[in-house]
Amino acid sequence: MSFILVMALFLVSCSVFVNGWTDAPNAIATVVSTRVLNPKAAIILGAVFNFLGVFLMGTAVATTMTKIVEVTSGTSGLITLAAAQLAIVLWAVGAWFYGIPTSESHALIAGLMGAGISLSGFDAFNWDAIGKVGYGLLISTFVGFTLGLYGTKLVEILFRKMNRRKANRFFSNGQIISAALMAFSHGAQDGQKFMGVMYLVLVVGGIYPAIIGNMSIPIWILLLCSVIMAVGTSIGGYKIIKTMGMDMVRLEKYQGFASEIAASGSMIVATLFGIPLSTTNTKATAMMGAGASKGINKVNWDVAKEMIMAWVLTFPACLILGFIFASLFRSIFL
Repeated sequence: MSFILVMALFLVSCSVFVNGWTDAPNAIATVVSTRVLNPKAAIILGAVFNFLGVFLMGTAVATTMTKIVEVTSGTSGLITLAAAQLAIVLWAVGAWFYGIPTSESHALIAGLMGAGISLSGFDAFNWDAIGKVGYGLLISTFVGFTLGLYGTKLVEILFRKMNRRKANRFFSNGQIISAALMAFSHGAQDGQKFMGVMYLVLVVGGIYPAIIGNMSIPIWILLLCSVIMAVGTSIGGYKIIKTMGMDMVRLEKYQGFASEIAASGSMIVATLFGIPLSTTNTKATAMMGAGASKGINKVNWDVAKEMIMAWVLTFPACLILGFIFASLFRSIFL
């Protein structure tokens, strides 16, 4: 097994870990901010259901991710994949340091595109797969906010006659379920992306045969990615939980429930259709929508603007990083 293959596998594993550490906390931010669960219990819940999501939701998104760029077999292809992973890790850790939630999904896609440009120019792009990324961007931004807003209003209408104490008890229990569903859908989306890339590394490195038709990922890769992501989640991203669940918007229990159902529902549907989307964007916009149901001023738009700026910068920053690292690796290994 060549050094570059080992390095690529190591960097994919680092990306999975960083995703669990910095991205998965988004899934549990609401249940912590509404004080339904303490951070430790919420992180354990998130780790368990992230694990299940990776393991149980098929490979449609993973298949899309392996087609973002055309990757040749051998060292050149491994350089493309390794450079993209290094871009993700550096960008995600930098954002975590400042407590800014970013999209590792967009970082992965942009890193792959940048590394692909370095090796093959724009001919490396598979525009059909990139088109699915565009659909995911629309879902995570506009659908997330809309469903969060109107889903919350629907909950208000349906439960307006319920005694407040009973309602709080009902939505406290409901939020445990919705937070678990949120973590499950995060694992299904982001877990698939990275296990698809890990499998592609092994195909490009000559360990497994070329992918033809529907992809069948070995069970050991599913298990490995599940465990690494769960370990990352168990460490917890408290800075990101604070930014999402306390600084950006403070939600009541029923709003938290509605936003989690809206976000996780969108993510599960997208997963079934093989559409990669940003779990961070989807959850954050659903939370903004839920908060805005009581007035647009209920959202701290200064914090929201910082997050949106980070999302906007992710694509060009990680594309450039992927290009630079691929060029550097190529000068070293080729």
